[in-house]
Amino acid sequence: QVQLVESGGGLVQAGGSLRLSCAASGGSFSSHIMGWLRQAPGKQREFVAQISRSGGMTYYADSVKGRFTISRDNAKNTLYLQMNNLRPEDTAVYYCAATSASGAVWSLKSRIDDYRYWGQGAQVTVSS
Repeated sequence: QVQLVESGGGLVQAGGSLRLSCAASGGSFSSHIMGWLRQAPGKQREFVAQISRSGGMTYYADSVKGRFTISRDNAKNTLYLQMNNLRPEDTAVYYCAATSASGAVWSLKSRIDDYRYWGQGAQVTVSS
């Protein structure tokens, strides 16, 4: 069973950048497809990006494509989300999530129930 802890959130002005990190422990990090999802106040949790076990394949939501980059370092058991050109509408709690280690084939994992393990979330606030 893997435990996930996000860090790196904060307050930034529109147009600025932040990098979120997600440290994994307690399991085989490289066995999991990983994702970032976010939840804005009063809204449902939504998919942001996902990355394959090796890091060689990614998917992005259209709203962040070209601005956000997901990456992972399996040697450090860490997932990242580099966020550039941030907009006020990016304000949300960002969650790191992992699929089950076995049986998860590579495909778009945009639903909440595609992920088995979740971090506690990191607040990102973008001011206009």
